[in-house]
Amino acid sequence: MAQNKILIVEDDKMISSMYETKLKQEGFLVLTADNGYAGLELAMKEKPDIILLDIILPQMDGFTVLQELRYNKNMKSTPIIMLTNLGTDEDKEKGEKFGATDYLVKANLTPSQVSEIIKKYLK
Repeated sequence: MAQNKILIVEDDKMISSMYETKLKQEGFLVLTADNGYAGLELAMKEKPDIILLDIILPQMDGFTVLQELRYNKNMKSTPIIMLTNLGTDEDKEKGEKFGATDYLVKANLTPSQVSEIIKKYLK
């Protein structure tokens, strides 16, 4: 069976590697990008099965990346999970409006819990 490909777009190296390590242990193929522009480019090129997207990113914020991906017909149905520390209702609504599949607040979840949520969307 082909490995599921996950793209993590996160500018904090420590957080990014924490999720990358956990997801690789779970058998996923993991790609990472440390800014919005690189994340968008990688998503278009690699067509991951699911994307974990931070909001506060250098070069292009996560909401812009999300919108750009949703405009692309190849990425319309790709699950995109906002993984951020912006937990306000306003931010969540904005994420939903722009087409986020889910909206997770990093501080509330462990990498294992995030991994379980990812698996739910890959079924």
